[in-house]
Amino acid sequence: MNGPRQAVAFLTILGRSAVPGPEALAWFPVAGAALGLAVGGAWWGAAQLWPRPVAAAIAVAVDLALTGMLHLDGLCDAADGLLPALPRDRRLAVMRGADVGAFGVGAAVTVVLLRWAALGSHAPVPLLVAALWGASRAIMAVVVARVPYARAEGLATAFMGAKGLAPLGGFALCAALAAAWRPAVGPLAVLAVAVGGAAVVGLAWRRVGGFTGDVLGAAGMVGETVGLLVAVARW
Repeated sequence: MNGPRQAVAFLTILGRSAVPGPEALAWFPVAGAALGLAVGGAWWGAAQLWPRPVAAAIAVAVDLALTGMLHLDGLCDAADGLLPALPRDRRLAVMRGADVGAFGVGAAVTVVLLRWAALGSHAPVPLLVAALWGASRAIMAVVVARVPYARAEGLATAFMGAKGLAPLGGFALCAALAAAWRPAVGPLAVLAVAVGGAAVVGLAWRRVGGFTGDVLGAAGMVGETVGLLVAVARW
């Protein structure tokens, strides 16, 4: 089956020789959940040796390493292109550039700090991370299938032609995984992933007419971060 390999290749540093295609989208939630389980496992393992803040920092580092910082790069580029007052064409050009501006740096530092603080304030729960990371990839897949692409060409064009909302089944599975941790808070945290990701995509739709690969990465990171904050709140 090419779909799982393509999904892993696109979302992580593993299997980069696989060329992505529309069939990979249905496997995005599974690949995301596996990635989250690895990050959560690193979080748990590090907590057996170090204090929670150190374990949280290791978990954040493992996530960045396994994704090749692809999503973090997307967050920086999307912030630089979407947040300043710029014309549409200029926004897309800025997002394609290799440099990182003040908006990108600010967004990256804020998101990484919030992720570290959220993980560091709670005992390790690998299942929760798997659920949130899987949900963020499910949202990415739905966006690709349903939201216009803002460019004439680009990395995400490999997925063009995908139809339907099949990844929502993966989103529901992620909610069920989170419910196994805490029946009420877990699904709420997964829903928060969707809200955070949708906010990023909605901003991009208004300002550049749709999504780009950078927007997908930004939506995933923002969604996961919002989900973590909801999960560790004092409910």
